[in-house]
Amino acid sequence: MTWTQVYDPMGNLALSALMAAIPMIVIFYLLAIRRTPGQIAGAIAVTSAVLVAILVYKMPVGTALTATAMGALYGIFPIFWIVITAIFIYNMTVETGDFDVVKDSIASITDDRRLQALLVAFAFGAFLEGAAGFGTPVAISAGMLVGLGFNPLYAAGLCLIANTAPVAFGGIGIPIIVAGQVTGLDTMKISAMVGRQLPFLSVIIPIWLIVIMAGWKSTMEVLPACLIAGVSFAVLQWFSSNYLGPELPDILSSLAAIIGLALFLRTWKPPSIWRFSDEPPVAKNAHIPNHSTGRIIKAWSPFIVLTIMVILWGLKPIAAMLDATTIKWYVPGLDKVVTQVAPIAAKPTKMAALYKINWLSAAGTSLFIASIISAAILGIGPGRFFSIFGKTFKQLKKPLITIPCVLGLAYVMNYSGMSATMGLFLAGTGKFFPFFSPLLGWLGVFLTGSDTSANALFGNLQSVTATQVGVDPILTVAANSSGGVTGKMISPQSIAVATAATGLVGKEGELFNFAVGHSFALALIVMIMTYAQAYWLSWMIP
Repeated sequence: MTWTQVYDPMGNLALSALMAAIPMIVIFYLLAIRRTPGQIAGAIAVTSAVLVAILVYKMPVGTALTATAMGALYGIFPIFWIVITAIFIYNMTVETGDFDVVKDSIASITDDRRLQALLVAFAFGAFLEGAAGFGTPVAISAGMLVGLGFNPLYAAGLCLIANTAPVAFGGIGIPIIVAGQVTGLDTMKISAMVGRQLPFLSVIIPIWLIVIMAGWKSTMEVLPACLIAGVSFAVLQWFSSNYLGPELPDILSSLAAIIGLALFLRTWKPPSIWRFSDEPPVAKNAHIPNHSTGRIIKAWSPFIVLTIMVILWGLKPIAAMLDATTIKWYVPGLDKVVTQVAPIAAKPTKMAALYKINWLSAAGTSLFIASIISAAILGIGPGRFFSIFGKTFKQLKKPLITIPCVLGLAYVMNYSGMSATMGLFLAGTGKFFPFFSPLLGWLGVFLTGSDTSANALFGNLQSVTATQVGVDPILTVAANSSGGVTGKMISPQSIAVATAATGLVGKEGELFNFAVGHSFALALIVMIMTYAQAYWLSWMIP
């Protein structure tokens, strides 16, 4: 039995869009207003999505439940697999006491929390996003900040907001590559256009982070460091995206920021050392333990090994070899059962439902292998290794419910056509479409937790609508990705990963409230920028 998507089930697109938005309204309400624990909010939201799909969109019950189940499976693997292995590596360094040495080595560069946030949340997090993506940067960098002594809410929130700048080029450029594939547009031109939008955000994000942490006056004390991080990142992001392609912008930009900050901080110090209000102030002559070079390298070795493994897994020849072991399962009852029609698809297209068990090429597997190597270096035997892994799994029992629920929500909304309805409603704004174009990307990433998935979901709609209203489709497809990055910080999937990494499980609502205003503000900046580039700054479009 096949079923064809209907994008206006109520006979009025605005009313249909309102019905389609019910699951989003539910999860916004539960997280932002009721501050409901993530696993409960996720379960209620996915239930509401299934009910809307069945009762409003007339999606067959079995098809709706199968789509939800497929999303839940993706939530377990590969997403939860990444989260548990990333936090496991961090937990090993804590259990052995090696993270204390990591803290001391960072403090020897700077013991100022503002500068530590720039180094770890912005620069190192961007490197991990570029190499792996899919939750890895937030899981690792947020855990590191908590270990350094950051307030957990700020550690999680800052890493989510810092992850705005690199998301569009994350995972070795896969979001841009997918945008090119689904639209048939020149991938290099999409890369270049994103590289003429995001660098403006990249310059201000470091300043934005420190203002959130410490206020404007304290930010001015470290403004030179913020500019070193932001400008070096933005310049390399622009250059590599325009002249090298979508694969390397995050890697090169983050390395420029890390190296630039490290060199700058060797000769420059802020006038005062800033700490959180609930922390004791740092004594002027506070003694930082002097560890040997070998001891420091050993303590950092899990993160060094992690980085090497993530880079190796991202290299195309290695990824292709590892992908040869992938198990492909075409989900019965869903594969080729749902048909997309115009204007979402250029012609009637049966949606594939392929669940890939890429057990060897998954980013989480690279992290697990890194954990085995790290255990050998740190002197952790098999018994202790599995004991720490068991503790980590116990620590993440609630996210194991939350993450499959929010992925199930994303999948049933996609297969039922609910996401498409909201997209079509925004696309009906005529000449103002370039203004609302980034909001489509924001919506896609909020729903799916992935800029890649948002580009796959709305890329074709962006291209078709832009052509209809007389705007270059390169701009709107790029804006889908650029706008999408601003939705990443409040995606339920991202919130679940961040709370798991920082011990805030059950406080997802607090973290959502911390980030939601910044998400809207940054999205508005991209919306204004895209509108200006459509009509007044069109010379910026490649």
